[in-house]
Amino acid sequence: MSVEYKTPRSARDEIEGIVYLPRLFDKVRLYHAGILHPDFHTNLGLGMDLWTCQFLGVDYHELKEQVLAGASDEQALMWAREHGITRPDFEKAWFSAYIKTRGFRDDMSARLAERKKEDPKTDREDILTFMDYIEVDEGRGL
Repeated sequence: MSVEYKTPRSARDEIEGIVYLPRLFDKVRLYHAGILHPDFHTNLGLGMDLWTCQFLGVDYHELKEQVLAGASDEQALMWAREHGITRPDFEKAWFSAYIKTRGFRDDMSARLAERKKEDPKTDREDILTFMDYIEVDEGRGL
């Protein structure tokens, strides 16, 4: 019997103005259930997962434990607020803009160009950011 792997929800999803966080929670739950596609395993807790935790001011592994203990997305965010940094709305907007535009004319541009060339479906000029790349790579389109 083969495992039916799943991809996490969109990187563009947000909760209370914090983009990407629902995807992080989804990745934790899917991995724990043994159904997160293996392509995602290497970067668990790194990249956008790490940046999101840094923004929240919490340790990835501690946040992961809350999610695995059964916390809903809202409960896990509440825990993060209690144990991390509460950000004002302007900082949420800044973080949202930062994470949504990674790869567009910044220090990650070369890496995005490399990733795009790995697969004909992602080797497209309209993919300008890692968020764009993730959406196309996972079959959601732009």
